[in-house]
Amino acid sequence: MKIVISVDSFKGSLTSMEAGAAIRAGILRAQPDAEIVVKPLADGGEGTTDALIEGLGGTRIDLTVTGPLGQPVQAHYGYLKDSNTAIIEMASAAGIMLVPDGRLNPLSATTYGVGELIRHAIEMGCRNFIIGIGGSATNDAGLGMLKALGFRFPDREGRDVGDGAKALAQIAAVDRQQVHPLLKDCFFQVACDVNNPLCGINGSTYIYGPQKGVTEEMKPELDRAMAHFADITADTVNKDWSKTAGAGAAGGLGFAFLSYLNAELTSGVELILDTVNLEQDLKDADIVITGEGRLDHQTAMGKAPIGVAKRAKRYGAKVIAFAGSVNAEARSCNQAGIDAFFPAVHEITTLEEAMLPQNASKNLTLMAEQVFRLLQTCKK
Repeated sequence: MKIVISVDSFKGSLTSMEAGAAIRAGILRAQPDAEIVVKPLADGGEGTTDALIEGLGGTRIDLTVTGPLGQPVQAHYGYLKDSNTAIIEMASAAGIMLVPDGRLNPLSATTYGVGELIRHAIEMGCRNFIIGIGGSATNDAGLGMLKALGFRFPDREGRDVGDGAKALAQIAAVDRQQVHPLLKDCFFQVACDVNNPLCGINGSTYIYGPQKGVTEEMKPELDRAMAHFADITADTVNKDWSKTAGAGAAGGLGFAFLSYLNAELTSGVELILDTVNLEQDLKDADIVITGEGRLDHQTAMGKAPIGVAKRAKRYGAKVIAFAGSVNAEARSCNQAGIDAFFPAVHEITTLEEAMLPQNASKNLTLMAEQVFRLLQTCKK
C-alpha cells in the first residue's frame, strides 16, 4: 500500500513536515510494510518558506532589510540551490506583524525590504522566484520593492518621489536605466489568492486599506494616486495591468509584479503543490493523508487540504484528513473531496496543552495508528 502524506502546518504547534512525520510514525505502527511519502504543504502565506525549506532540503538565508516603517528588520528567505530558486514571503520584510500596535501608516509604509530580499537572492544565483504576498502592511503598489531593484521614480522636477502611498501621486516618469541587469533573466511566480483589481471600490485601497490604517477620508485620494501610478506604468510598459485579477493584492504589490517583473500570479495552493511535485506521487497512491490545525467550512472553500484532495481524486485515491480540531461545519469537506476526517485530540485538555508540540505530535501518531489499524481490520 502506498500512502502519501501532505498536511499543512498546525500553526503554533507543528510544522508541515513535523505533522507529517508524526502521522507517518503512527501508520508504521499499524502497517510496518507501508510505502509512505511525506511532502510539505502550504498555501503561499505564512509558513510557506519554512515548509518548503524543510520539505525540499533548502537553505535558510537570513539578512537585515528595510521594514515597512523604514526601520531595520530581520527577514529570511529559502534558497533551493539545485533549481536556483528563492522562496520569499513578502510579509517577512513588509508584513503587518512587523508594525507595532498603533503605528500603522499607509501613507509611508514601504515594500523596499521585499526588493532587498529579491536583490540578495539574485546575487546568490537565484533566477526562479516563488513569492507569497499575503499579510502586507503596505499600500504603495510595490513602489518600494521596485526602487530596491533599481527602478527610479522622479517627480516633475526630477527628484525622487519618496516612499509609501503618498509618493504615488507625485510620480512623473519611470527611469529604468539602473535596474538590476540580471532581473531580465528572472522568472517570478506569485502566490495570490485574491482577485481584486488595483483601483476602484473593489480595489486594494478600498478593500484592504482599512486593515492597514487607511481611513474613510484617505480612500479617495489614495485610490486616485494608485490610478495615477497605473497610468504612468501603462505608458511605460505599453500595457495596463491595473484591472487584472490580483493586481490589488498586498497593497498593489501584485500590480508591480505583473507590470514590471513579468510575473505570473497563481493560486497559492496550486503553486506550492506544483513546486513539491505532489502530482507524481499521487499517480499510484492508494491513500492520501492531508489536514491542518483546524478543519471547518473555510477549509472546504479551497484551503490547502482541499487542493490536495482534488488532485488525489484525479487518480482515484482515498483521502483522509487529520486535524487538531474539527467542528460541525467541517462536514462540507466531505463534499469537497475528503472521504473522512478525524480530530487528533482524544481526551479532555486545554487548548494550550493540546498545542504543545510534544502533545500534538503524540496525538497525531496515536490517531494515525488507530485509523490504519481499523483499515487493516476492514480488509480482512
